[in-house]
Amino acid sequence: MTRRKLIAYCLSLPHSYEDYPFGGDASVGGWTVMRHGANKKGFAHIYERNGRLCVNLKCEPLDADFLRQLFTHVAPAYHMNKTHWNTVTLGGDVPDDELRRLIARSYDLVKPKERKKSVSSTPGERG
Repeated sequence: MTRRKLIAYCLSLPHSYEDYPFGGDASVGGWTVMRHGANKKGFAHIYERNGRLCVNLKCEPLDADFLRQLFTHVAPAYHMNKTHWNTVTLGGDVPDDELRRLIARSYDLVKPKERKKSVSSTPGERG
């Protein structure tokens, strides 16, 4: 998967947009951060490292560890919290379908949480 295809997939998720917070040119390996529009949190950090295209994705801690054991091209995230983020190096052993699933999961993990409506007691009721 190319950088443009990776960005295009991320943009297909509702309310997402691309950002270049560190300046630089994405065409020469600069960082592209894909964000959720409702809270501006990043869910995919796309960059090049050692000549390879990489993406940092948010994971639940047990999933993060499992994925690192399952795939040789998944590692603790570069420049991110290593418990909650993984780096996927593209062109390795992670199939594109799995990569899309991981991106969608990262997106779900950073999107705003829906507030639960509070249950109010009826007048005169004791709690």
